[in-house]
Parts: sequence; C-alpha cells; structure tokens
Amino acid sequence: MTAVHPADVVVAMSGGVDSAVAASLLLDQGHSVQGLFMSNWEEDESGYCTSAEDYQDARRVADQLGIVLHRSNFAREYRERVFAHFLDEYRAGRTPNPDVLCNREIKFGACFTYAKRLGAELFATGHYARVGQLDGPTDGPTNGEYALLRAADASKDQTYFLHAIDPDLLPQILFPLGAIQKSDVRAIARARSLPVHDKKDSTGICFIGERPFADFLSQHLAAARGPIESVEGVELGTHVGLIYYTLGQRQGIRVGGRKGADEAPWYVVDKDLARNVLVVAQGQNHNRLMSSALETARMHWLTQQPILGGDLTAQIRHRQRPFAVRCTPRADGSMRVAFLEPQRAVAPGQFLVLYQSQRCLGGAVIERTVSCSETAPFAERLA
Repeated sequence: MTAVHPADVVVAMSGGVDSAVAASLLLDQGHSVQGLFMSNWEEDESGYCTSAEDYQDARRVADQLGIVLHRSNFAREYRERVFAHFLDEYRAGRTPNPDVLCNREIKFGACFTYAKRLGAELFATGHYARVGQLDGPTDGPTNGEYALLRAADASKDQTYFLHAIDPDLLPQILFPLGAIQKSDVRAIARARSLPVHDKKDSTGICFIGERPFADFLSQHLAAARGPIESVEGVELGTHVGLIYYTLGQRQGIRVGGRKGADEAPWYVVDKDLARNVLVVAQGQNHNRLMSSALETARMHWLTQQPILGGDLTAQIRHRQRPFAVRCTPRADGSMRVAFLEPQRAVAPGQFLVLYQSQRCLGGAVIERTVSCSETAPFAERLA
C-alpha cells in the first residue's frame, strides 16, 4: 500500500457522482486527497453486479482529479458481517436493513481501518449528513462532543443509515456534501466535467442490484408455500413463501375479490411462522397494520449520555417524516417507545432511530410492536 501524508484525507469512492464531488470539494478545501474503492460483493454471471464498471468510473474520476485511487476487496467481511445477518433475519420472518450494517461494519469499519492503514487522519464519504461539535458548559457533558447531524438537504438525509456507527469515529469523519443540496452536487459535477456527472444514482440493496428481489432470495433461502388467511381466520388463497412478503405489502398477494365481500385491496398485516400462514386484511390503514408502540433491542447511542427527555422524534424507515415519541429505558439497555400518533407497517428487524431536533442520537433494532387493535395499557402490552 502507498502511504499518504498523515494530515491527508482518504475518501471512499464508489464510482458515483456523490463521492466524485466529495473528493473534488475536499481538494478545493486544500486537502491532499486519495481515494479508496471497495468491492463488497464477488462478481457473478448474472450481470447485475456493477462493481467492475463502478471501479472504472471511480478510476476515471481519480485520474481527472489527479489523485491516487486505492482498491480493496471486503467481500469476505461483507458476507460474514452483513449478508449472513440479512439471511438469518429473513429466515426468522423479519425485515432487515443491510445498509445500516454495511455502514457500521464495512464503510466505517473495515474500510475506515484500511484508510487509517494508508496513513490518513481523516476519512470522508459522499453521504448526506453532517458532523458538528457541540457547545456546552465548560464542565458540562456536551462540551466539545461531536454529533451526527441531519444534512442540509432533508430529502437526501442519510443519518438514518449512519446511526449505528462508532461515535468515537465522528471527529475523524468528513461529509463534504452535508451542507449542500443534491441539485448543487449535480451542477458541480457538470460544471467540472466530471465523467460521472450524469450517472444514475444507485438504488436498492447493493448486492442485489437491479435484479428482481424474489429471484435473488430464492437463490439463497428455501421457501414453503402455505395458506393466506384473513384476520378472521378465513382461508383466501396460497402464498409462495413467507420470506417474499413484508408488512404493509399490497402487490403480489394475489387474493382476488370474494363473492359478497368488499372489493377493497388486501394488505399483509402479519406472518405466522409457526403455522406458515400469511395474514392479510382489507384497508391500507387497517388497525392490525397500525402500531401505537414498540420494543427495541439494546440501544446504540451516538451520545456520551442517553437523551430520553425533551422533544424527541423518531423514524422507522428512511425518508419518513419524523414523528414524536416517548421513550422508557429498560435495565438491559433496550427501550419501550410509545408513539404520539399511530404508525403504519412497523416491521421487526428494521431500525428505530431517535432524533433531537437535527441531531441523530442513535437507534436500535425493532423487536416487537404493539398493534392499535390491542387495547391493554402500554406498560402491560410491553411487559
């Protein structure tokens, strides 16, 4: 490996427009920048993996900017730390979010460590987020503490996906795009004639690419057909495997109209693994699909001390309008979280992420939810 000056920055370059502009802006700021392209998935014959193409795009950007581009393969770490968990969660009937683990284990884990081995003091990515240093009393707990903050472009904010990283890394992380709008990023790329200025943004889960999700899952997990039942226990049809359905799903259920019944669409409201039954109900906001509270696994905090009072908001998915919550900590580090307004399709296996104004406080895996159809008091329902 070629060492860089200790004061320099290594920027993770994906071959996309965001990381390309991030590297360019760092050069504007006077940094001596080097890039690092990481491969997280082994090439296959399906044609859906674009790693080779992405590397060539990253190399073209690096050549134009006049910076060194390193390349490293983290496919083994990705399979062991991210993909294995992804499969385990689907087997358990849950809905995982591999992007959160990818950031924690790979980008700000293996990749960050590799960048430090290159000699860099700072590590940068093209994420839409900000890092800020808090002001507080001279002897107060927040004096000088670094915080993860929402991006200036609220529609692109990625703090939800970043909430699980090690808070001790924050002083060493740069997010050059955090203070600007996505439209400005495109404009900068065009103005500087960066080779990827018009490249389409990647979407979905990185190791699946553009391939059909069900086709991908079928290659890795066995699925057994079973009955589809209404919430009243009436059998309506046959599902192709519980792994292929998520809470709130409407498309692909294939339950047609029934004689004498309402023709409103059907939605997945539950998956009964013990009986291999898919439970459905009519109505987008059926009470079985709405939750009033949840219980988390152990909370991961980005703060020196947990913040549970004041005006807290939360998200249970990316690009969701934050909603007000009340949190009750438990002795094992988990939490009970009550919603001031019911939330739709809260899925165990996903993450609840907490915020105080623009600051991301941390988050945790959702373990259990409380349906609005349940009538017991909150404390009893999660006892």
